[in-house]
Amino acid sequence: MSTMTAENRTAGRAAHRTGFWIVSAAFMTAMAFAAVPTPLYPIYEQRDGFPAYVITVVFAAYAVGVMLALYLAGHVSDWLGRRRLVLASLAIQALAALLFLFWNDVSGLLLARFVSGAGIGTLTAAATAHLGELRKVSHPHEDGRVSGTVASAVNLGGIALGPLLGGVIAQFLPAPILTPFEVFLVIIVLAIVFLAFVPETVDTVAARRPYAPQKVVVPPEARGAFIAAAIGAAAAFSVMGFFTALTASIVIGLLHLSGHLIAGVVAFAVTGASAVSQLATARLARRAKLQLGVALMIAGLGLVAVVGFTPSLALLLVAGMLAGAGVGLVFSSSIAVAVASAGPDNRGEVLSGMFLSAYAGLTVPVIAVGVALAFFPIANVLTVFALAVLVIVVVTAIPSLRRH
Repeated sequence: MSTMTAENRTAGRAAHRTGFWIVSAAFMTAMAFAAVPTPLYPIYEQRDGFPAYVITVVFAAYAVGVMLALYLAGHVSDWLGRRRLVLASLAIQALAALLFLFWNDVSGLLLARFVSGAGIGTLTAAATAHLGELRKVSHPHEDGRVSGTVASAVNLGGIALGPLLGGVIAQFLPAPILTPFEVFLVIIVLAIVFLAFVPETVDTVAARRPYAPQKVVVPPEARGAFIAAAIGAAAAFSVMGFFTALTASIVIGLLHLSGHLIAGVVAFAVTGASAVSQLATARLARRAKLQLGVALMIAGLGLVAVVGFTPSLALLLVAGMLAGAGVGLVFSSSIAVAVASAGPDNRGEVLSGMFLSAYAGLTVPVIAVGVALAFFPIANVLTVFALAVLVIVVVTAIPSLRRH
């Protein structure tokens, strides 16, 4: 009997170990799909003749979808189950892919981006919590550092991969506003099939409760750290939003370069550096990671301001990679604070709150920058944005560093 129990335990750990990597791949796929349109916006702009600020409106539709889904559904995996929410989010992304394929004028683009955002808002907290719980079963003596790093890295790594794939397809294959979504629709369907075999980590019967919209309950002693980390996450994600939404405009309007691949490569470099920085520092203590992240963001944002008055693709790449690497470390530190602030029965809820703050940062500053570009030179807007984010990051990091 004891042998049978040991065999079952070993088989269970193997299933959870495999499930961890399946969920990681599905998470990255969804994030990549959400970022595919980044280098494609100029194609829509040229085809339909809309002004540049419409791109920020389209991007805002995505971010509003993310935040609305985080508020309404980001926490329900705490009682409906992690796998069920991850599967639902992939199904929503498949719907968005169909909208991109069959309704691709401006109104359809807005709706598709909103639906895609809703899928990401449903996914992020559930997938992050699912990865932590799968890893806890497969590696019971490990702390949560590896699962948190992988979750954050695949999140941002997917955002990096999407623009690169979109740019490559747009540059070298026919039908650039259709082919990327055809490819991803197939990948998303495959991910759904594999997810069906991943173990559930929530006792959905015992955890059942009445539905209520998102709330974040953090113990009083952890609230100061949580609020500072949430504001830091918002500032960090504003950098991601800036490069994701406006890279093409900078490449064309400031650097006077053309080519969808260039915009895709810049976005890939920024978000790729973010993912790599997290993997490279996975075993660093939280304080050291935050210190390094703030230093990299200061250096990167300082160079972004310089790019405004000394336009250079090489300088933009270096600035973006430094800032992106810093974003990854600041954001992963914020996720670590959220995990430490949560109990097992509200982990999805607290993570949703952190992601909600991050995506608010992804949205509001980018819209402000898009509006400002209609009235002010791009060099001035670039400088003001970089310096404003730099100040916020430093100010919010100080309380967190004092606590450790």
